[in-house]
Amino acid sequence: MPNPTRRAALAGLAATALVGPARAAAPRPRPAPGGPTALDPARLAAAADRARALPQLHALVIARGGEIALAEAFRGPPPDRPAPIKSVSKTIHAALVGCALDRGVLRSPRQTLAETAPALIPPGADPRVAALTLADLLSMQAGLERTSGPNYGRWVESRDWVAHALTRPFTAEPGAEMLYSTGSYHVLGAALAEAADRSLLDLARDWLGEPLGVEIPPWTRDPQGRFMGGNQMALSPLALIRFGEAHRTGGTHAGRRVLSRDWVEAAWTPRTRSPWSGDAYGWGWFLREAAGRPVAYARGYGGQFLWVAPSLGLTVAVTSDPTRPARSAGYAGALQRLLEEAILPAAEAA
Repeated sequence: MPNPTRRAALAGLAATALVGPARAAAPRPRPAPGGPTALDPARLAAAADRARALPQLHALVIARGGEIALAEAFRGPPPDRPAPIKSVSKTIHAALVGCALDRGVLRSPRQTLAETAPALIPPGADPRVAALTLADLLSMQAGLERTSGPNYGRWVESRDWVAHALTRPFTAEPGAEMLYSTGSYHVLGAALAEAADRSLLDLARDWLGEPLGVEIPPWTRDPQGRFMGGNQMALSPLALIRFGEAHRTGGTHAGRRVLSRDWVEAAWTPRTRSPWSGDAYGWGWFLREAAGRPVAYARGYGGQFLWVAPSLGLTVAVTSDPTRPARSAGYAGALQRLLEEAILPAAEAA
């Protein structure tokens, strides 16, 4: 059962969002269990046709009110087979932090790296490293030089991914702007594994896979044997739907508590903004408005997406060719239009 002290802490953190003018403009999805299950048939068929015409898109699954309305693989693995989800892994690992808080493995998102996993701090690291909080890592506001983008190759070729990430120079103060970095999530995953004295794979299978009834295969490990935090997981599109649905309903699946509602609301609280898209970011989730509706979404390289639109009862999963960037031929924009111009209207019209 969720710890009442941690519930209170998370409830307080859910009220702490972006400050200043950006706060008023930031969307704030709210969990919304139940709701209608139908989608407009003609619009749903049109959405499937649009998806089929995108050569990078592999599979599309749409659920409304917990019922699968469409599950089709246009190319690539079928919807019930694991597929690379790339950085959607960050959203899975953020949820594991919520599970750890609910179980008392972690005390608070504000606890520091020194309090959580002091053995991970490299000798001679900047003193600010020890003071980094789990919240800083969750929202990728650690301030350390990014290990994503052009720095990614050098990072994964290093002998110790955690030490490499934590010895990068500070390019911003902790808690300041978002610096998108898989290194932050790898440190987060390593800290969680240290605190729980279990591997990230064991935690994912126990805390998410088993209650959701989904398969979680092993994924990439670092040179020390730690499972990679924030990238390279594989889940089926149907498994992604169950994960998204557990958030849409406020943390439950099939009547069973998977995450506390307070964690879901805290994860969907805007805390910073992407410097590229301008979309708000919470803990593992991007947040924006789509067709006038607040939407929480996770994304990964190549066009892996999980969208949740609670006010419409919608959860949508997309898997794509993981070898081609989503920016190629405007594919990312085409996926966004698919959501806004075809999928959301199918729910509005039903």
